[in-house]
Amino acid sequence: MSYLSRLIAATALVLLVAIAVLVFEVGRSVRRDVEEQTVAGLERNANLVRLALPADSSGWQAAVTAASEATGLRVTIVGADGRVRAESDLGTAAELDRIENHGSRPEIAAALIGQVGRNHRTSATIGTGYWYLAIPGGPDRTVVRVAMPDATVDTVVTRARRPVYLGAVLALTLGILIAGFAARRITRPLAQIGEAAQAIARGEPPSLPYSTIPDIERLSNNLRAMQEQLAARFAALQAQQVQSSAIVDSMVEGVLAADSRGAIMAANPAARRMLGYESGESLPELRLVFRGKEARDAVDRALRSGESVTDREVSLGDRTYLLNIRPLAGGGTVVVLHDLTHLKRLEAVRRDFVANASHELKTPLTAISGYAETLLSETPEPAVARQFLETILANARRMQRLVDDQLDLSRIESGRWLPAPERVAVTPIAQEAWALAAPARGEAPTLVMDVTPAAMFLAADLDAVRQVLRNLFENAIRHTAPDGRVTVSARPDGEFVRLSVTDTGTGIPSDHVPRIFERFYRVDPSRARAEGGTGLGLAIVKHLVEAHGGRVAAQSEVGRGTTIHCWIPPDRSNPG
Repeated sequence: MSYLSRLIAATALVLLVAIAVLVFEVGRSVRRDVEEQTVAGLERNANLVRLALPADSSGWQAAVTAASEATGLRVTIVGADGRVRAESDLGTAAELDRIENHGSRPEIAAALIGQVGRNHRTSATIGTGYWYLAIPGGPDRTVVRVAMPDATVDTVVTRARRPVYLGAVLALTLGILIAGFAARRITRPLAQIGEAAQAIARGEPPSLPYSTIPDIERLSNNLRAMQEQLAARFAALQAQQVQSSAIVDSMVEGVLAADSRGAIMAANPAARRMLGYESGESLPELRLVFRGKEARDAVDRALRSGESVTDREVSLGDRTYLLNIRPLAGGGTVVVLHDLTHLKRLEAVRRDFVANASHELKTPLTAISGYAETLLSETPEPAVARQFLETILANARRMQRLVDDQLDLSRIESGRWLPAPERVAVTPIAQEAWALAAPARGEAPTLVMDVTPAAMFLAADLDAVRQVLRNLFENAIRHTAPDGRVTVSARPDGEFVRLSVTDTGTGIPSDHVPRIFERFYRVDPSRARAEGGTGLGLAIVKHLVEAHGGRVAAQSEVGRGTTIHCWIPPDRSNPG
């Protein structure tokens, strides 16, 4: 509620209370006057009835009935013994006999001892509220009582109060209008000053009023001066904040700022991403934001004792971070997180690569050195010597293939090799790759081509497609019986051609399928090495396909064969 509304409401409330008290007192005074006039009128009418009563009691009932009709009052004649002798509201003697003795009624009792009796109550005879007045001196020592119903008095009081109520309403309305006019002259500039203060708080230019009231005008001038000072300081702070925010938000490290109680006051996007909180999502206390025990202990120690934590390696989920905590001079803490996950993974990959490469080279080197030492130390039969030399040559060639595959994979991953797309026909290149992959002794399974017209041509590097198919064929031949089948299919699939190689070989267990594209990963290491595999063929396939903007996937079932899918861009040029 505005100040103007409150001021008008307060004024109206004061006026309302004052007028209500005035109306109450006037109403009570009016009722008192009306009641006194009613009692005086009843006494006059009672005297007139007493004078009009005949001496003969047989005429009393008719007399009171006539008097009641003439005055509109209830008229009763009560004997000295308290028994009702005549009643204007009852017409027969039998009815009069049933009326209880009235000697105990207050107004009758007073009249029987020679006084004027008056009372106000509900009539026991007819059940209606009445004003009663009784006077002595009737014929045969009787008492004359007249009564007026409450409704008559209430009607008179209501009529008397009506002008008072009307005047009160008019006075209240006029008072509110005057108060509103006076309050508006004061509150309007105050409201404008309030709006100007809000504009200053929002950083907007204020519109301050000019007032003829000195105090308000002085307040406006002070606000103008304050706004100018705040605008200059705010501009400087805003520029500094923008620079600081840009620096912190652009950092790859996660930065958290907390107060002395541990409540987080600021967090850059990198910190939210590391801790798993969306932008705009509220952050818990610093003690609760870290889920790892080691990180929580470090934060608790820093908050309790103000100690710095330097280069503490902590794990959050499956990621590794370097944690640094520094206390602030004015209280609070700054937490910096460096993501070491990628470096850790690179270290693990390097270790695995060295171990795998060493392991892969160890077997052929052992075979070469063993057979060579045998040839040097002994003079075997020519047939045996030839077998030893063939084994040495096979292992040397295996080492050569391993080195070549490593060099190819390194060249692709480092970005030194980029595909040179051209129009490649699927069927001829598949047949050429099959001829290179199939063994010369003719023990390979049957090749089946299933290429739809819409997927006959690819926009890809010719040598890359040849190498992809050759590697897939070599794997398929290695794990498929000679009476089996290897199918090459090509189908349109969205923006790509899905080039698939399916064999009817031994298949791959489901838990191995997600990892077959990793370097040096083998489902059956002993068999793969015995058949000359390097463990890098599918890794090269994956990188070559991804270099074209595509992807690879595998499906396999033990005993039913394996399918490798490669999504490669189609050639959309006009073949003519």
